[in-house]
Amino acid sequence: MANLPLYRDPWAKLDAWRKSPVFQRTTVLRNLFPGFGIAVVAFTAYVIADNVYLSSHPKPEEKHH
Repeated sequence: MANLPLYRDPWAKLDAWRKSPVFQRTTVLRNLFPGFGIAVVAFTAYVIADNVYLSSHPKPEEKHH
């Protein structure tokens, strides 16, 4: 009986969900935008590819009327 805590919280089981790793701030923020990381990588690859393509193909000269 000496090892038992002096204070036992009757609501501990009901509040245990708050300490679950599913509800931590980093997990919630990571799951808030599920495809954001892939979208950033895809958009960056598109911009780089577009810039490389445009720099390798010179712009045709426009004819003035």
